[in-house]
Amino acid sequence: MLVAQRAMSSGEMRQKLRLKALNPEDIEAVLEKLTEYGALNDTRFAEAYASARKENQGFGQQRVLRDLNKKRISSELAKEAVTTTFSGTDEIALIEDYLARKFRSKNLHEFLGEQKNFASAFRRLRTAGYSAGNSLKVLRRYSTHAENIDEDSLESDPD
Repeated sequence: MLVAQRAMSSGEMRQKLRLKALNPEDIEAVLEKLTEYGALNDTRFAEAYASARKENQGFGQQRVLRDLNKKRISSELAKEAVTTTFSGTDEIALIEDYLARKFRSKNLHEFLGEQKNFASAFRRLRTAGYSAGNSLKVLRRYSTHAENIDEDSLESDPD
């Protein structure tokens, strides 16, 4: 059964049931029963997913929010889960941990001294969901290439 494979949001389950259901009218009834039994709980799913993405993969708020939206979690619920998960979290510390983990075999001062590596690290941080300003703040510790970049123009860029 689909529920036993992995945790899913009700939106994901609805989509999968549409592909497999013989009678489309039964989908809502099945979803209601699964919710009643506790097998589907979007709030619990969103909080667990956001926490796992932060703790296990070290992703930032924007990435986790994007991923929850892809999982068909409502925007309000996704924002609430991300806000709860990241409250009291220092994004700069998360960025430093992310860099240390992703570039553990490299001397960051030497590696980020090259323009192409600096740009690559910045793109990785943005893709991981970290803000441009905090990403540059951390990268400035390792390289002078960040001095030439205007933070205000980066903040307005879409992800």
